[in-house]
Amino acid sequence: MEKLGMNEIREKYLSFFESKGHLRLPSFSLVPKNDKSLLLINAGMAPLKPYFTGKEIPPSKRVTTCQKCIRTPDIDRVGKTARHGTFFEMLGNFSFGDYFKKEAIPWAWEFVTKVLELPEERLWVTIYENDDEAYEIWNKVVGLPPEKIVRMGKEDNFWEIGTGPCGPCSEIYFDRGEDKGCGKPTCGVGCDCDRFIEFWNLVFTQFDKDAEGNYNPLPKPNIDTGMGLERIATIMQEVDSIFDVDVIRGITDYVGEMAGVKYGDDKKNDVSLRVITDHIRGVTFMISDGILPSNEGRGYVLRRLLRRAARYGKLLGLDRPFLYNVVDVVVEHYKGAYPEIQERKDYIKNVIKKRRGAV
Repeated sequence: MEKLGMNEIREKYLSFFESKGHLRLPSFSLVPKNDKSLLLINAGMAPLKPYFTGKEIPPSKRVTTCQKCIRTPDIDRVGKTARHGTFFEMLGNFSFGDYFKKEAIPWAWEFVTKVLELPEERLWVTIYENDDEAYEIWNKVVGLPPEKIVRMGKEDNFWEIGTGPCGPCSEIYFDRGEDKGCGKPTCGVGCDCDRFIEFWNLVFTQFDKDAEGNYNPLPKPNIDTGMGLERIATIMQEVDSIFDVDVIRGITDYVGEMAGVKYGDDKKNDVSLRVITDHIRGVTFMISDGILPSNEGRGYVLRRLLRRAARYGKLLGLDRPFLYNVVDVVVEHYKGAYPEIQERKDYIKNVIKKRRGAV
């Protein structure tokens, strides 16, 4: 297993699915288009909902993207844990009524084992408890032994949000080893400890749930795949935290140099460094997409991120304006995949500089 960087993994994923006939689309804006149900784009499939529902015709029946996302429900845990962040990238391959399980499952396995070269002996999969079709493909086509295919209930392996399109899921897990586990005899896939990490989720959208709770088969089922780039990078680079991944660590170390502290030397300082690193990534992309700090809506989310980053900077002794300077490092690491932030760098920095208290 080669220790690939985030930028390498992203490109390998998108190129792989292009080779399978998918149209590569650039990331959509963090500002949802014609979707009042979302404040910010929070999942790879979110911008594609009109294609899944049939409201719009997709540019291709097969699409692959790396979508920038913002989620803030766990914002108070950012910096205190190894995996929580408000900004992340979601890799995805999607089918709008074209292919289904018999293609999606083998392709997922091919990419994971042949392109990323993850050792098969450390991989496990889960399926929805009643999804015998997925079981047969994993077992008979892919060749996984029955003991490596775990059936799980609706709470874990069935995707639905109220009424509308929904369906069972199949997830791929990586076993980080016994030393990462909880030591309990019952430790296995689905355990809350850090041993087994889910990194790839295949959603088989094959039903339309009506108001009476009936699951009606869709005439043309869809595929919605998601894989967190930061999460797979932690696996590939064999690190314990998303903040130790190459691209993100580069930003963290830069902030540490500005503050005269070293990441890993002090737990309290580490929390501050992680918060600033996470938030400045989100801030950079939000401003690039036209969001400005305000007292409501997505502008309030941006203002909150700026204020939190500034506050944690003060805890590191950074009383002078500093956040706008970190934008340079974010742009340097991400401009290859997102050239728009290079084009808008000066604008992004000026917006931050004009924010009173954003030091």
